[in-house]
Amino acid sequence: MKKITTNSDSFRLALGFLMIGQFCGLSLDILAKHLLEEYSLSQFIFARSLFALIIFSFIAPWYGGLESIKTKRWKWHFLRAVLSIVAMFGFFYGITLMPLVNALTLAYIAPLIVTALSGPLLRESVGWRRWVAVLIGFLGVLIILRPGSNMFSLASVSVLAAAISYALLAITARKLATTESTISMSVYVLVGPFVASLFFLPNNYTTPTISAWLIFFLAGLFSVGTWIGFINAYKKSSPVILAPFEYIALIGAAFAGYWIWQEIPDRFVIIGAFIIISSGLFVAYREMNKSQPTLYLRGFRSTGVDLIKRKLTRKRNI
Repeated sequence: MKKITTNSDSFRLALGFLMIGQFCGLSLDILAKHLLEEYSLSQFIFARSLFALIIFSFIAPWYGGLESIKTKRWKWHFLRAVLSIVAMFGFFYGITLMPLVNALTLAYIAPLIVTALSGPLLRESVGWRRWVAVLIGFLGVLIILRPGSNMFSLASVSVLAAAISYALLAITARKLATTESTISMSVYVLVGPFVASLFFLPNNYTTPTISAWLIFFLAGLFSVGTWIGFINAYKKSSPVILAPFEYIALIGAAFAGYWIWQEIPDRFVIIGAFIIISSGLFVAYREMNKSQPTLYLRGFRSTGVDLIKRKLTRKRNI
């Protein structure tokens, strides 16, 4: 007899997967910051992408096999690959020069950018309340950066560029969701940074130690773990319901930054983070009245979520 899963059971399971995704994502960021103290950015992205692609090749049969990577929409995937290059290089460059929690806080402006761009790019209605929340969220960014202070730097600008790219990745994922497979939308965003890193690798390569190779592998593994955690979480529950729990990563980043690198966020970062989180939660609350909620995920984590939700909806209607 098939066991009936209640909404409560489904939510707990979804939350469990989300926590796995959050743990893997934060672990990836911590490992990246550690590795980038000794190895170049291009070498880190090369190794991380290479190991992630290898792991993806092993799990591809669970998601339709390697055949599902085939596509006729190369222009869209090329655009996503370029966006992924900006997102990955921008964010990981930022955490080499900024406290971890500062970089993550700025990256979490991405959901508000998705909301702002949903109107012109997805033809979705964005009411005045959500526009106010978006503007207040950007005010939080200005409080953190404090133009004229040392926080407003190339590192912070690169993280903001990454956040914009993350948002565009989420939007393009929705554009492709009806025709492209989950695995194809995930693999091509890894291929882009992998290929880009090859151009810089020859002059920026340091032979890793055995322990460093292990950490590089773990970075790739946590990349895939992040993807699996988030995908399975949003298969089992609405992005709107789970969105507030994504901000738990900021708490973890604050503790990790303090314990490992003795990083202490100042009051402006704390105030700005509070404003950004509050704005994001308000937008999520407003999205609850929409039939097709916006994806509240960092771009390279969000690929394929909308596709899975569509498939599940079709199955329920059969």
